[in-house]
Amino acid sequence: MASTENSDALSQRLADSGLRSTPQREIIYRVLLKKRDHPTADEVFARVKTELPTISLATVYNCLDALVSCGLVRQVNQDRSATRFCSNMQPHHHFYCDECAGAYDIERLGHDAEPPVPMPKGFKPNRFEVTIRGLCPDCAARARR
Repeated sequence: MASTENSDALSQRLADSGLRSTPQREIIYRVLLKKRDHPTADEVFARVKTELPTISLATVYNCLDALVSCGLVRQVNQDRSATRFCSNMQPHHHFYCDECAGAYDIERLGHDAEPPVPMPKGFKPNRFEVTIRGLCPDCAARARR
């Protein structure tokens, strides 16, 4: 998606949620789309700081909250580590590397409408995400050496 299209989509989504588009929100959203590695708020702050040196960490948190509330970004939590932010809004699963703490998107196969595990009687899931843990390719290669 081109930068103008991203900006238009962002503006429309924010407006639909009763929020306005700001330069800070646009830059943060662009940073999240540019490198989809599930950064923490601190990592987003460091990346945005290169483009907008005067931005504060509080502003980054507020912008991330706005992007989450309007459905453009979602929070991804991994055990007790810092919340990460994912700009992939398509249904997908996650792989977490136990060594480097990286988070990776895993596409769903087909259109699995039901969880890949048997649900107890009476449970009706609305959405689900499978979490897989192990070593990413780089960490697995280092472990083999």
